[in-house]
Amino acid sequence: MAQAPSSAPGARAGWSPSAPASPPPASPDPALSWSAAAARPVVSFGKPEGYDGYDGRMRARPLGLRMRPRTAAAAACLVLGLGLIGGAATGSWLTGDGGDGTAASGFSAAATLWHSVPVDQLFPPTVPGTGAGPGGADRTWTRIAVARDSACADAFDPLLRRALAPVGCRRLLRATYTDATQSYVTTVGLLFTKGDPAAMSALATRFREEHLDRRADLMPRPYAAKGTAAAHFGDRQRASWTISVLADVPVVAYAVSGWADGRTVDSPQPAADAVHSGATTAPAQAGLGNEAQGLADRVERRLRQTAGKATEKPS
Repeated sequence: MAQAPSSAPGARAGWSPSAPASPPPASPDPALSWSAAAARPVVSFGKPEGYDGYDGRMRARPLGLRMRPRTAAAAACLVLGLGLIGGAATGSWLTGDGGDGTAASGFSAAATLWHSVPVDQLFPPTVPGTGAGPGGADRTWTRIAVARDSACADAFDPLLRRALAPVGCRRLLRATYTDATQSYVTTVGLLFTKGDPAAMSALATRFREEHLDRRADLMPRPYAAKGTAAAHFGDRQRASWTISVLADVPVVAYAVSGWADGRTVDSPQPAADAVHSGATTAPAQAGLGNEAQGLADRVERRLRQTAGKATEKPS
């Protein structure tokens, strides 16, 4: 956009403050206003470029092809757009803000969270579950036990351990929670794997396509801590569970729930089925599917938030 001239209307070249100036008009001239609809300034243009004169019949003689105004405007916009795109791409390359680089750094940072982040950050003492219960009821989970970080040998049944073998086991973190009434207990776990993004993506695809997360013979084991409401939470007390293989971070998140009174369960049901409104099994009616799914979702969310903060660049 052209800059407005700094001199007042009617100023001459070489004007100086010492020269006498005519008094300003009492009010602006309406003809000089952009909003004036009637009289507008008359502007004359020089001879158009591309012509060397006129013929005898006063018709313009073109030297070359004229460009229509719309075509010229479109060409200008195209050049400007390409310049902006190129500048953005160059800036992203110079600052290292490419999408692939950020994803790779986030994946690597998440692999070390098991020993660099406090327990309370991944497994808070209290976890609110607004709308997480049956029918959208609120839930609140209180942590009653935290297991020492460990290997994975005793945390999974042999068949599940075999299914997870392609991504390996770097470290396992577990905690057990109870609800506000201490009627239910839920163990939530984060398995930090040795797998790269390709291996995690392949395992996530296999679990999804083969529905491995819904097989009762692939349930994770609970963590039963002595002297707590989960003291009798063993393999036969498992009622509902969920397993999520995360492809963007090297983690398998899971949760398994049961009754706090130690009753056995003959027909456990995956949380994905137990949370349906029409489910009639005992785990579904008791809301144990909601316990497992709701707590797992919130712990997984905290993991992603923590991994995201670990990759943020200092300002």
